Amino acid sequence: MNAPFITIFVRHAPGCKYAGDEFSKRCQCRKHLRWTLNGKQYRRQAGTRSWADAEAAKRDVEDQLSGKPVELKPEAPRLVDESVRLFMVDKSVQGVGASCLSMYKRDLENLSSYCTGQGVITVQGITRELMAGYCVTWGTDPATSQTRASRRARVGAFLRFCFESGWINRVPSLPRIQIESAPTMPLTADEYARLLESVPAANAKDTAVQQQCRALFLLMRHSGLAIRDALTLERAEILQDAGRFRVVTARQKTGTHVSVPLQPAIAREILDAPTPDPKYLFWDGKTPEYIFAVSWGQRVARVFEAAGIPDVCHMKSHRLRDTFAVDLLEKGVPLEEVSKLLGHESIRTTEKHYAKWVKGRQDRLDALVIAAWEIPAKRAHTSPARRLPERAAPISASLDMGRISRLCEERDGRDYGMGQ
Repeated sequence: MNAPFITIFVRHAPGCKYAGDEFSKRCQCRKHLRWTLNGKQYRRQAGTRSWADAEAAKRDVEDQLSGKPVELKPEAPRLVDESVRLFMVDKSVQGVGASCLSMYKRDLENLSSYCTGQGVITVQGITRELMAGYCVTWGTDPATSQTRASRRARVGAFLRFCFESGWINRVPSLPRIQIESAPTMPLTADEYARLLESVPAANAKDTAVQQQCRALFLLMRHSGLAIRDALTLERAEILQDAGRFRVVTARQKTGTHVSVPLQPAIAREILDAPTPDPKYLFWDGKTPEYIFAVSWGQRVARVFEAAGIPDVCHMKSHRLRDTFAVDLLEKGVPLEEVSKLLGHESIRTTEKHYAKWVKGRQDRLDALVIAAWEIPAKRAHTSPARRLPERAAPISASLDMGRISRLCEERDGRDYGMGQ
């Protein structure tokens, strides 16, 4: 492709003695470029007052318009602090929420401090070895594996931003973190009753908090919402139509839409609980969401302790969500439908935590095991004079195919290849 003819011209400043000559090379007024392409005229600043530098800018534009690859100039070293600032600006422009921005800010300020302590002040000096040392400072407690994995993701996003900005040649690898999934621990009917009864004892000094806490437990138990979704739920997200109530919202973690019906009596008790902000059921609308959720998590833990419910996992509030899901599965609701009610992005997530509670699936497994009990233990010991059936029952074949194949080989002197 042939580049169009590009002209350098001067836009003279007021009072310039060369004002009548737009091609004057002797003044120090700003230089500009002009060309015509496909019948349209283009103009742009040359970014200089020097005619020689304007010629260089002209050649650069000619190369681009002729299809020649642009030679990227090497980036100057970028300070870690400055890189963090630009990354935070980028996240703000993307519309990332205030609570998420505060976590980015905290983690990246810690990274900057660690780099400074290790004598590294530019992002070009961040290596895999340096990041491994930084990750060690997070600890190795299994109870914090989810938190550490989230922190790793945020730091990784910053490093990818540096790479995409051309400041570093590659993204340093971060150590993988094995997430210890919280066990599925639904509450028994007795435990749930004790939990509700213990709300006053755990919040003896504040009647309003007692009502809020009970309402939160009812909401999570009967809607399956995670604690943060429940705490920030707006009153308008509990819809009422012809005496029926429904929670309609989107999960903060995945953005997945959920719609769950509520029993009228439960919905009315939740809506009647006092609230610090008329817009929300529990949140005051001012405290950062993360801090508010942590505070309520501690309050929930105190009620569990007062109820004498064993401390089997660190996510106590999640047991109410588990109770909602397991109750439905045990009553025969399909796993696919429960997955939608929980707001999971993939049914694989639901299977990972709740597969063993699926009533129909467990019934089929139980039937197979019970059928195996009825098969004689020495059925495979067949006398040489008696031929084995050409087609064995599926369950017996799956139980001891290797042994059957060896007997056939001993009898016929052939390799059936069934024991591999």
